[in-house]
Amino acid sequence: MERHPAFKPCICLFQVSSDQIEQLHRRFKQLSGEQPTIRKENFNKVPDLELNPIRSKIIHAFFDNRNLRKGPSGVADEINFEDFLTIMSYFRPIDISMDEEQVELCRKEKLRFLFHMYDSDSDGRITLEEYRNVVEELLSGNPHIEKESARSIADGAMMEAASICVGQMEPDQVYEGITFEDFLKIWQGIDIETKMHVRFLNMETMALCH
Repeated sequence: MERHPAFKPCICLFQVSSDQIEQLHRRFKQLSGEQPTIRKENFNKVPDLELNPIRSKIIHAFFDNRNLRKGPSGVADEINFEDFLTIMSYFRPIDISMDEEQVELCRKEKLRFLFHMYDSDSDGRITLEEYRNVVEELLSGNPHIEKESARSIADGAMMEAASICVGQMEPDQVYEGITFEDFLKIWQGIDIETKMHVRFLNMETMALCH
């Protein structure tokens, strides 16, 4: 496979075997309809995504230039197989052969992918409004939770994030949002492997969210 000069796979990609790459290529061809690229509408044929409350954010993440390592903002119209491999590399389980530094780097890359899903305007910060949007979408399928309740849940989570990242705040102090460094603090000690998977590819990988 010819490699594009701008292709910069994350470290997790190097743990993918040739058999796994072949499997991913079959999935890619199924999604693309045997075409050289995948567009957003190609994901409409994926049953497991159809019922996911944050389906649009998951699909958007596949075309986000930040995740494709092609720029600090913007969205691609289509992705080729190398782009697809780059995205899927974020979902590979951490390999037992990795040293401590590699494990930490791989974990950060996975968390950065999640961070980008929340940070919809690519400004490097998850604001309260962005967090509310995600929580509202996640809870949209629950008939017992009203929009106002979802907003309260988001507000409470944001206050908890502020307490973890900033500590005791002054009465007039406003927490402007979660930076990536804050995000790392919030996820410290949480097993990212149990929180991410891509079931629609029928692979033993990690979950985008529940």
